[in-house]
This record gives sequence, C-alpha cells and structure tokens, in this order.
Amino acid sequence: MPSSAGELVELLDLEQLDVDLFRGRQPETRRQRVFGGQVAAQALIAAVRTIEEDYLPHSMHSYFLRPGDYSVPIIYDVERLREGRSFGTRRVVARQHGRPIYFQTVNFQRPEGGFEHQDVMPEVGPPESGIDFIDLIRSGGREEGEALAAEWSALDVRYLGNSSTGHIDDPLHPARAQAWVRVRGDLTDDPHEHMATFTYASDMTLLGAALVPHGVTIGTPGMQVASLDHSIWFHRPFRADQWWLYDQTSPSASGARGLVLARVFDTNGRLVASVAQEGLIRQR
Repeated sequence: MPSSAGELVELLDLEQLDVDLFRGRQPETRRQRVFGGQVAAQALIAAVRTIEEDYLPHSMHSYFLRPGDYSVPIIYDVERLREGRSFGTRRVVARQHGRPIYFQTVNFQRPEGGFEHQDVMPEVGPPESGIDFIDLIRSGGREEGEALAAEWSALDVRYLGNSSTGHIDDPLHPARAQAWVRVRGDLTDDPHEHMATFTYASDMTLLGAALVPHGVTIGTPGMQVASLDHSIWFHRPFRADQWWLYDQTSPSASGARGLVLARVFDTNGRLVASVAQEGLIRQR
C-alpha cells in the first residue's frame, strides 16, 4: 500500500486503454482484498478524465459488488450520461475477471455562487491531542501489527475517541467517533487530486463507528466487516493534505448492517464534505 502522498497519487493514476476505458494500478500489499477506498478513488479519477477540467465532482454514489483481487489490474469503463452547461454525470463500472466489482455514479458541476449555510463544527481537541492510528495498531498486540501499520502510512490519522469511552458526551448518539485525518505529505494544487485522495481515505474507520456501542472493533476475532455502499458530497474546496475532522455517527445497526454518517470539517470550521456508508458488520 502507498506510504506517502506521492505514492498514493501514483496509485490513483490510470492508464488509458481506449476512449473512456482505463486500467488501474495495484499496490504491493499483504491485504487479501482490494481496499474499497482505492477502487472508489480510481473510479473517480476515471470519471474526471472524461469531462472538461472546469467541472468538479459535487457528489458520488457507489456500490461494492464483489471483493477485489490484488493479483490483477482493475478495468474502469466510463459511461457519459449527461453533458450539460452546468452539470455533467458519469457512471463508472470497475471490472475484474470479466465481472463488475464496483459501480460509481459521479455528478459534476461548474463552480457557481449561491446560498450558504452549514452545521457548526463540534468542539474537539487539536490533532496533537489524538492517538496516532499507527501507534493504535501497533498497541493492539496482533502479530501483524507492524505490517498493518505500514499498510496505512500514507495517511496521518489521529483518533480522538468515541462515545463508549467517554471521550464524546452525546447521549443522543450512542455510536459516535471522531478523528483528525490528512494525507501524509504534500499534494499539488489540483482540486481533483485532493478529492481523489480524500475519497481513498474516507473509506477508513467509518464502520468502526457502527461498532462503538457493542464492545467490539473491526479487528476483534470473528468480526466480518465490509463496505456495501459509499457516498460523498463535496460541499466546499479543501486540501486533503491538511487536517480535516472526521465526525462520524452511526444512527442504526440491524440485520448485520451498520449505517454511518460523517461530517468533514477543516481546521477553520468549514463543513467541506459529508459521507455516508452502510456496511456488513457480522459477528461469526
């Protein structure tokens, strides 16, 4: 897996095979299944490559259909659904072994002004007050701790705590978790690069929030956890290589599925994105 901003950008760069047809890279990894954030981010880049540069993604909605295989490349096939003066829409199918593994629909918009309002950012400590995610992995006592830490070293994640540990006082939301996140290293000023690397990072930690009230974690033996769908709304421009607060709440878990909603704030308190994901949280 990438260990720096440069390696992450390189991973998300695609080879064009034909008109609207692309091939994605695969990283060196010990993981058995392709990380969902990688597929989502590469699909977003494929969609971006088929539309004029002044259009920016404002939302993406996607479904994970089958586990990805790291041993073969992923092919991304883009369909141009809409070409408007203000908005454009793309649908991307990711395939391996001749079968779809992931669907993504992306809506683009030319930037324009309009009404403005947003939620107020919650009061939290600075990134320095959080627990380094890499240290958290290493302290878990698992034999593969060092290897797992290396897998995620492209991202700087500082875990602030959750509602079950008493770090968040929120009786209305018993399943809530917060973390500061940024890409480790410097990105260019290309807004698509920031959106794609954010998309990669956005698939991390979410389903953990759905497990907060139940006394288990994603790493608990016997837990089967997998993303089923993933949506992002990009509200305002921001840099993925600068700290952003990932404020996650799970309003419901049932039927071996957990739903997580997240608000994303920059350090100035601007609400820059919202994320929603439902995933499998099955205890064997």
